[in-house]
Amino acid sequence: MNTDKTNMKQKSQKFKYGLVASLVIISLGACQSPRDQESDVAKPYADESKRLKAEQISQDKKQRQQAQNQTVLRKELREVNEAEMIMVTGSRLKASDVAYTQPQKVMMPAPRNPNVVNREQYQEIEPSDVFSTLEQPVSTFSIDVDTGSYSNVRRMLNDGYFPPSNAVRLEEFVNYFNYDYPAPDSKDMPFSVSTEVMDAPWKDKAKLVQIGIKGYEKVSTDLPPSNLVFLVDVSGSMQSQDKLGLVKKALKLLAKGSREEDKISLVVYAGASGVVLEPTAANNRVKIEQALDSLTAGGSTNGGAGIELAYKMAEKAFIKDGINRVILATDGDFNVGTVNREQLIDMIERKRKTGISFSALGFGSGNYNEHLMEQLADKGNGNYGYIDNLLEAKKLLVDQRAGTLMTIARDVKIQVEFNPAVVSEYRLLGYQNRMLEREDFNNDKVDAGEIGAGHTVTALYEIVLQDSEGERMEPLRYGQNHKQQESAKLEEAAMISLRYKLPDESKSTLYRDYLATAQVRAAKGGDNIRFAASVASFAELLRGGQFLGDWSWDDAKRLAQQSKGADTNGYRGELVQLVGMAQVLDEQSVAGSR
Repeated sequence: MNTDKTNMKQKSQKFKYGLVASLVIISLGACQSPRDQESDVAKPYADESKRLKAEQISQDKKQRQQAQNQTVLRKELREVNEAEMIMVTGSRLKASDVAYTQPQKVMMPAPRNPNVVNREQYQEIEPSDVFSTLEQPVSTFSIDVDTGSYSNVRRMLNDGYFPPSNAVRLEEFVNYFNYDYPAPDSKDMPFSVSTEVMDAPWKDKAKLVQIGIKGYEKVSTDLPPSNLVFLVDVSGSMQSQDKLGLVKKALKLLAKGSREEDKISLVVYAGASGVVLEPTAANNRVKIEQALDSLTAGGSTNGGAGIELAYKMAEKAFIKDGINRVILATDGDFNVGTVNREQLIDMIERKRKTGISFSALGFGSGNYNEHLMEQLADKGNGNYGYIDNLLEAKKLLVDQRAGTLMTIARDVKIQVEFNPAVVSEYRLLGYQNRMLEREDFNNDKVDAGEIGAGHTVTALYEIVLQDSEGERMEPLRYGQNHKQQESAKLEEAAMISLRYKLPDESKSTLYRDYLATAQVRAAKGGDNIRFAASVASFAELLRGGQFLGDWSWDDAKRLAQQSKGADTNGYRGELVQLVGMAQVLDEQSVAGSR
């Protein structure tokens, strides 16, 4: 009997508690504020935000679980560092906003997560081709000053995973670094052209030829007035600190270096696009920084509408004979709105012809659409960079501000004609997605790359001389015999031609020089070509090392260390560390597959 009473009492209490809870819920719903009710309208954006947060929580959980299995890797890294302590300037291995410090010894960090699953998109890159000069003596390509591939791969290595081969564009690795090329003699010629030759370090009986271009210097205070439109992606995918948080800091750096005569606008896009800051004098830093600080992430991505609005702002504040540029900051995740790639490219090409250029800055990971970012910048006569930390933002937007913003030569093309009497075969390292047809060289309607003030551009050819027995390809049994060429100019190994347009001209100018056979045979190149060779070999190793024979990570590290020179900013020393990190990850992967 007592038991029945106890059960009845418990049921009664449960009923009361349930009734009270229901009344509380109903009361809260009735008291919902207008702001709360408005939030229901934005529920899709909130759902998107929750989904992204859930994904992040799941990924963090996986990382914590994987961290328990990192003991072996950490031990290997410690052994590497104990054997070879590397000097670098400051700490460029973290997303840190500290200034450069005095050189110090640092330990390479243990990779954190070698099994990251993501949706990043990269253009397929085929291995570079080897050509016989008897069959195809002419090589034609567009120059490229983009550097985003290097800093993006650096982010992957620092995050502890080996990059996909298609993320590695060799020319962007090489062009990430400045080289001590001679400056132009006068502004009538916007850049200088120089050559160096060395024995190919990874292949016997082959030579490496370096073509170096140096744009004339322009200090930031001497730049023409600029009209800059910051176009910022504030969609839900931009929530993390390495995305929108870093975007704000990076753009503040760029704004801080602007002058009173410069104009800055701020346009954002997510599910819809809008103007956060009308064209404003750049010396009004408080207003500009407040506008940037007000940005928050949420919703899906309507990138096309944002680009259209950004161009309207650029047209509104257009400066004749000035710098007019839209600067996109995004993870490249265009998933709503004008997402057709051809439509976007067509719009950017049309606006380019009106004097408004387009640059793209990439941020973050996981859903990064690198292929689209590079394409849009190329078609907009701008540049593409990837910012993985604040020091990279400083390098690109402060130290190299003039080169990033001011174009000194447009549609720059290079054509090299090798002399079959001297050169048996050749291979251009990188530039696979910049190749042009031979007839495109003289066609001024064919678009090509731009050079900014102070930029250096480097191209490397691996060549094999006649009678060296170092060819990669079997000679043709019935091919033309180079020894029968009575008119062969044996003192010339190659003719190097460049075409370019000055910023305000539509007709190209031709530059021509010759590579002497004696220079090729002597192969006395210095640190410029030797360091470029180490960087190129690092990129090729990341892509599988198809043409490198027995060349190893240690070889690339050693050559970079020996040729890095003064290394004022520590970028070259950092390369040595990245090669070491890639080596550990590669060796761990090989060991794990056994």
